[in-house]
Amino acid sequence: MVAAAFLSYVGAFSHEFRRELLQEVWVKDLLEREVPLSQPYRIEELLTTDVEISKWSSEGLPPDELSIQNGILTLGASRFPLCIDPQQQALNWIKKKEAKHNLKCCTFNDDDFLKQLEMSIKYGFPFLFTDVDEYIDPVIDNVLGKNIKGSVGRETVTLGDKEVEYDKNFRLYLNTKLANPKLGPNVFGKAMVINYTVTLMGLEDQLLSVIVGYERRELEEQRESLIQETSSNKKLLYDLEDSLLRELAQSKGNMLDNEDLVHTLESTKSKATEVTYKLDLASRTAVDIEKTRDGYRPAAMRGAILFFVLADMSVVNSMYQYSLEAFLEVFVHSLKRSLPDTILRKRLNNIMEALTLNVYNYGCTGIFEKEKLLFSFQITIKMEQHQGHITQEELNFFIKSSEHKKPFAWIPDSGWEDCVRLAAEFPDCFGSLLTEIDNNHDVWKEWFDDDMPESQPFPMGYDERMSSFQKLMLLRYVSTIMGERYVTPPILSFDNIFEQSSPTSPIVFILSPGSDPAGDLIKLAERLDFSCSKIKFLSMGQGQEETAIHLLHTAVSRGQWLMLQNCHLLVRWLRDLEKNLEHLQKPHPDFRLWITTEPTSSFPIGILQRSLKVVTEPPNGLRLNLRSTYLKLPVNALAECEHPNFPTLVFVLAFFHAVVQERRKYGKVGWNISYDFNDSDFNTCMTILNTYLDRMVEQRDPKIPWNTLKYLIGEVMYGGRAIDDFDRRILRTYMDEYMGDFIFDSFQPFHFYHDDTVDYYIPIVDTPKAKDEYLAYIESLPLANKPDVFGLNPNAEIGYYTLAAKTIWEHLIELQPQTGGSTTGVSREEHIAQIASDVMEKLPQEFDLTKVKRALGLDVSPTTIVMLQEQTRWWTIPQSQRADTMRAIPKSQRVDSMAGDISFPRSKIRWRAIPHSLRVNTIVGDISIPKTQQMRWRMISKFLRANTMTNGISAQTKHKG
Repeated sequence: MVAAAFLSYVGAFSHEFRRELLQEVWVKDLLEREVPLSQPYRIEELLTTDVEISKWSSEGLPPDELSIQNGILTLGASRFPLCIDPQQQALNWIKKKEAKHNLKCCTFNDDDFLKQLEMSIKYGFPFLFTDVDEYIDPVIDNVLGKNIKGSVGRETVTLGDKEVEYDKNFRLYLNTKLANPKLGPNVFGKAMVINYTVTLMGLEDQLLSVIVGYERRELEEQRESLIQETSSNKKLLYDLEDSLLRELAQSKGNMLDNEDLVHTLESTKSKATEVTYKLDLASRTAVDIEKTRDGYRPAAMRGAILFFVLADMSVVNSMYQYSLEAFLEVFVHSLKRSLPDTILRKRLNNIMEALTLNVYNYGCTGIFEKEKLLFSFQITIKMEQHQGHITQEELNFFIKSSEHKKPFAWIPDSGWEDCVRLAAEFPDCFGSLLTEIDNNHDVWKEWFDDDMPESQPFPMGYDERMSSFQKLMLLRYVSTIMGERYVTPPILSFDNIFEQSSPTSPIVFILSPGSDPAGDLIKLAERLDFSCSKIKFLSMGQGQEETAIHLLHTAVSRGQWLMLQNCHLLVRWLRDLEKNLEHLQKPHPDFRLWITTEPTSSFPIGILQRSLKVVTEPPNGLRLNLRSTYLKLPVNALAECEHPNFPTLVFVLAFFHAVVQERRKYGKVGWNISYDFNDSDFNTCMTILNTYLDRMVEQRDPKIPWNTLKYLIGEVMYGGRAIDDFDRRILRTYMDEYMGDFIFDSFQPFHFYHDDTVDYYIPIVDTPKAKDEYLAYIESLPLANKPDVFGLNPNAEIGYYTLAAKTIWEHLIELQPQTGGSTTGVSREEHIAQIASDVMEKLPQEFDLTKVKRALGLDVSPTTIVMLQEQTRWWTIPQSQRADTMRAIPKSQRVDSMAGDISFPRSKIRWRAIPHSLRVNTIVGDISIPKTQQMRWRMISKFLRANTMTNGISAQTKHKG
C-alpha cells in the first residue's frame, strides 16, 4: 500500500517532504491502525534490489537515497517520467542507460521530432525529449497518457493525425532544466513528474569522490573496483538463486535420485559460499575505505554549500544560471591551485580557502555590482550556519520585523520593534536591552546620532557580550565576517577569462549600459598574438540566423573567434544555437564563441549553464574603481610619454574618471541625467594627454596647455555625453579643481579631499613610470567613501543606502527556504496559519450597505454620498484579505506570494486593493478604523443636514420679513 502510494504521488516532492510523508504520515498511520508492516520500513528494499542499484550506480546515477528513489520512480511508475533536472544528472544517466537500446533524443523545437517519435514507438526504441519547458506540445498527449487502442498483438496509439503501431518496449522520457517549472494539472495527470534536484548530502558525496580521486587516486580506484566487483558478485549470487529455484521447480520424482540436480546443488553451494565470502570481505574493505574518505568530507561539504549559494542566485536574476558540470571545473581547478601539505587538516584548510575564494571570484565575474555584496553575504551566512555559529532564528530576526510602539521619538519605528524582538527571542544576550535603553537613553542617543555608529563601541558593554552576527542583529547593518577580500570583487581580466574558457563553452557577456567588450577582445587577441583577421563579428537581428550558423560552422572548423553581438534581439534563435553547440564534436582548439546580451528572462538556460558569464560594469566604490583603471593599464602605459608629469596627470584623470562614475549611484543628486561614462572615455583622454605632453617635449615648451586639456577632457570627451547644463557645469568645476599648476605645488600640497579620517592626494612615488607604487597607494584607501569626496552633502548617501538596503533585504527574503521547520518546533506552514488566524480574528464584519442605505432614507446629503462611496471602496480590502487568508496553503502564484509576505514581511504587500505599501499587522490594524469612522460620518452628516435646514429656515424668515 505504501509502495503504491509512493509510486503514485511523491515524485514531484523534495527529499525532506518525501521522508516526512512516508515515515511521519503513511507508515505512522498504518502502525496506529495495527497494519502489519516490516520495521524499519525502507521503500528501496521493497521496490528494487542491491543488484539493480549497483547497476544504476555504474551507469552514472548517484548512490544517495534521493537518487535511488528517483530511479525507482523513473523505471517503476506506470506513467512516463518528466524529470525536473536542473543539474542534468537524470539526463546523463538516462542517456548512458538507454544508449545500448538505440535511444533517440529530440526537442519540441526540432522539425522532425514527430517522425523520430513515430519510429521509436513503432520499433520499441526509448525516446528522450530534452529542454522541455512549461509548455508540452499537445500532439503527444495520447502517447504521454498511454491512450493505447487495440488488442494484445496489435496495439496502436494516435500521434497527431496518424495511428501508429505501439511496441510494448517503447519508453518515453521528458527532461527539463527548469528548477521550478509551473506545470498544469493535466501534465501531472499524464506524466510522472520526478524531482531530480540534487540535495546537499547527495552533492557532498559526489564532490567527496572528486576530492579523493584527486588526492588519493589509488583509494578511489580501489573503491570503484570494489563497487564493480560487489555488483558482479551480487548479480552472480542472484543468478545462482534463480538457477537453483528453477532446477527445483523443474525436477520430477525423487530429488535424491536426480544426479544432475544434486551436482547442481553442490556446485551452487560452493559458488554461493565463495561469493558470500567475497561480499563479506568487500564489505569490511568498504568500511575501511569509507573511514579514510570521510577525512576529506569537510572540503566536500564546503563545495556543496558553495554550489547551492551559486545556484540560489538565479532567484535574484534569471541570468545567473550555473550547471553542476561548470562548478566541477572550478572545484577541480581549486584542488590544483591550493597549497599542498602533508598534514591532512592543513591540506583541507588550504583546499577550502582556495575553493571559497575561487567560487567567489567565479561568481562575481558574472554578477552585477549591486548584487555582489548579497552574494558574499550569502556565502558567509551559509558557512556560519553550517558551523553552528548562526541559528535560523537569528537569521529570521535579521530579515523579519515586528510591530511595537517606541518610547522615544529619536528611535526609528523599525529600530524599536527590532529591539523588542531581540529582548523577547534572545533573552540570554539582550534580555535587559529595553530597560537599559529606557534608563540610559542619552548614552544610546549619542551613539545613534554618530555618523558611523557601526564603527563605534556599543553602549553598556555590549561589545563584550555579543558575537559578530549578534552585532549585525542589533545594528541591522550588512557587513562581512570573512575578511575584506570577500567584499573586494576581482577586477575583470580578459586574460583570465580566456584562460578559463574552452572551445565547447561560450563566453556570455551580460551587458550594462555603455559597455562594449569588442575593443577589449581585439586587445586580447593582440596580446595573445592571435590574428585579428580570424576574429569575426556579427550583430544579431532579424534575418541574420543563417549567416550566424554559417559563421559558427566556419569558426569551429578553422579555429576562429566568433562574437555574436546583441543576442537579446533574437532570443528565439538561441535555441537553434544551443542545439548546434550540443552537437559540436572535436572543435578546433583555438575556437571561441563570444556572446553579448542584455539581461533577459527568456535567454536559454542551457547556454547560460554551460557558459562562462561575464558582467562588464565599473566597480562600486572609489578605491575599487581606481584599482580597476590601473590594473587595466598596459605594463608600460606610464612610460609611453617622456614628459615627467605624465604619470601624475594620468592619476588625476583616473581619479576624475572614478568620481564621475561614482556620482551615478546617488541618482538625481549625483547627475540630473545618468550618463554612461566608460573606459573608452578614459583611454581617449589618456591618449590626448600623451599627445600634448609629447608635443611639449618636442617643442621644449615648459608650460602645460591647461585650458586646452580641460576643454578637450571636460567639454568634449566627458562633456560631450552631458546634455544637461548643470551637469556640464559640474564637469567644468571638476576640471578647474583637479587641473592646474597648483597640483605640483610643493609648498601647499594638493588634496582631492581630506579630513580627520581620510586623505585623497596624488602619491609621490620613486618610479613614476611603473604603476605598482600607484596601486599600493590605491590599496591603502578606504573601501567605502563619503559623499564629501565628490563635493556632495553628507546626506546625499541616505537615498542610496536606503535603496541598496531595501533591495538586499528583498533578495534575502527570496533566498530563504520556503519549506521546512525550525529548531523552535514551529514550521513555516504553522507560522503562516497562526498569523492567518490572527488576521481573520481582527478583520471586522462587513457592513450591509443595503441596510445602511435603507436607514438613511431618501433624504441623502452630499456628505452621506461620500461616506457610502468610501465604504464601498474601502470594504474591498477586507474582502480581499479574507479570501486570501482563508487560502493559506498556496494554490496559485498570487496566493503563494501572499504566503511569503506573511512569513517574511516585505516592504510591500500584494493586496491589490491597497493603494500603498504597509505591513500585514499595520494593514489589519487600520481596517478597524472605518467602523468607528462610519459612526462619525453619520453624526457629521446629520449635523450638516440639520445645520443646512436651520440656515434655510432663517433665510426664508429673513426674506419674508
